[in-house]
Amino acid sequence: MPERFQIQGDFIELIKLLKATGLCGTGGEAKGVVDEGRVTVDGQVERRKRCKIRKGQVVAFEGQAIAVV
Repeated sequence: MPERFQIQGDFIELIKLLKATGLCGTGGEAKGVVDEGRVTVDGQVERRKRCKIRKGQVVAFEGQAIAVV
């Protein structure tokens, strides 16, 4: 079961979500793991750092999943 993360507004950028949830310690680390293709959004590899993540999507990295609500 994915961990839940509540956003304010319509979306959050992927790298900001990775940092806010603690999956990555810094923005630079978040950019790097996205560049390397190690992050998925709804099961698909996502390489756009500023991809808009919206409610209902699931982001996964290193065996951890975050459901955005």
